[in-house]
Amino acid sequence: MTLSEDAARTHALDRKHVFHSWSAQAALDPMVITRAEGSYVWDGHGTRLLDFSSQMVNTNIGHQHPKVVEAIAGQARKLATIAPQHANDQRSEAARLIAERTPGDLDKVFFTNGGADANEHAVRMARLVTGRPKVLTRYRSYHGGTETAINLTGDPRRWANDHGTAGVVHFFGPYLYRSQFHAETEEQECERALSHLAQVIELEGPGTIAAVLLEAIPGTAGIMVPPPGYLAGVRELCDRHGIVLIMDEVMTGFGRTGAWFFSADEGVVPDLLTFAKGVNSGYVPLGGVAISGRIVDFFGERPYPGGLTYSGHPLACAAAVAAITAMEDEGIVENARRIGSEVLGPELAKLAARHPGVGEVRGRGVFWAVELVSDPAARTPVAPTGGSSPVMAEVTKTAKQLGLLPFINSNRVHVAPPCTVTEAEAREGLEILDRVLDRVDELVSRAE
Repeated sequence: MTLSEDAARTHALDRKHVFHSWSAQAALDPMVITRAEGSYVWDGHGTRLLDFSSQMVNTNIGHQHPKVVEAIAGQARKLATIAPQHANDQRSEAARLIAERTPGDLDKVFFTNGGADANEHAVRMARLVTGRPKVLTRYRSYHGGTETAINLTGDPRRWANDHGTAGVVHFFGPYLYRSQFHAETEEQECERALSHLAQVIELEGPGTIAAVLLEAIPGTAGIMVPPPGYLAGVRELCDRHGIVLIMDEVMTGFGRTGAWFFSADEGVVPDLLTFAKGVNSGYVPLGGVAISGRIVDFFGERPYPGGLTYSGHPLACAAAVAAITAMEDEGIVENARRIGSEVLGPELAKLAARHPGVGEVRGRGVFWAVELVSDPAARTPVAPTGGSSPVMAEVTKTAKQLGLLPFINSNRVHVAPPCTVTEAEAREGLEILDRVLDRVDELVSRAE
């Protein structure tokens, strides 16, 4: 198929002028997206694809939700931009709606442009409050692409940017399928992972550690749902040593796991909670830090040394107000939980049982990972961490040919449709994935 005239021009200009992230520029052949609606996007050939990636796992309310689109347009007509030192109605209302849904006393919100700078500012706050330099984060994590955030990250994207000077110490989090602790049950994995973290804290010196920063559920790194009690155990370790607990809910927040926030669902209240992505489904860039009372009080009489020109931008906040309101009115969070428990979870388990190339499926809500292996007994991944392989390239190609836009990372297919996905759409995507996995089984068996 050939691109339409407009799509061909878009592609040509992209290759001539656009520098893409995380990519070798000469090898790129980006897909042109011409429009989107609900759970679907259309490419430059006019082909409709079911978006099982939610783009960057952020279009939680789907594409082109009319209430959010109209809110942005209406706000642009009324007040398109204003400096952050002034109060504006949309920022105030967005902060109220967020604070009502965060756990515990996280009642103040510092707005940023996205998740990376939210994590940057959360770490800055923790270091200022404690007077300590170090931050502990887990391997197999992602916290953003800016200077501090990329050093906080625990996946291979950090390597080229890490000079070992950021005061970051990495530790192993729970991941039973590939346990670092020789655990055989979730209970063992939880206990041993917490014991490991306690030892890292002891050996690094509790008095040197400002914060532990965790993704509530590591997202891009593999959607490893923590075992029951793990987040509470980390909270207890932080309390014991006066360490600030920062929960990164950039990917998990606002319905993705079938809850407003996964930490709240687990009954854990962090000191700082970072968010972005689903707060307004990425319609306009927005992120932020929800801040506990004790940290707010620290800055009551001393200035916080940080800010952004676009903090609480009215267009972004108007989109957040409309998105959160729509999620509440339309039962979108509840839909994500139901689709996860009644459709995605059971059906992915059936796919795992049917396809020898599937090592494990795991997830919550509309946030799942399908881990592909060439040897189920040895759990050998079909692609290295942070890399690709002919098998994974074929997964991407086959899925798109069959009408599915997947989220691919390393040896995994992530199933992350919008929180608005219908049961029929979810089953449509799973049927396509079944056919993709047939191709994986064929390739793996041929290679044996």
